[in-house]
Amino acid sequence: MNDTRYVISVIVAMGLVTFGLRALPFLAAQWLQRHRFVQRLGQFLPLAIMTLLLLHSVVGSARSHAGPPWAEALSITLVLGLQWWRGHALLSILLGTGLYVLLRQVALG
Repeated sequence: MNDTRYVISVIVAMGLVTFGLRALPFLAAQWLQRHRFVQRLGQFLPLAIMTLLLLHSVVGSARSHAGPPWAEALSITLVLGLQWWRGHALLSILLGTGLYVLLRQVALG
């Protein structure tokens, strides 16, 4: 088998596997909606994933500069307070990110 046909066959195989993995949730949607475990995951998992992403980014950001992580702590406090008060995720994310960028610029400037 020459290299061109091998490369093309590998690309086609990867495309088929990728398509299959993307299509599987849609094909199994009716089956998945009936199971209690999947319904429970649908309620719990988004919050858990967002919490892990937040912790990962805060720790990475806090390690990227010397000094205490005041900007991170104040931004998270603002996001949590806004989310508890208003319950609007986009508003909380935008204002928390804006506060963090502002505090980092003030600390650097």
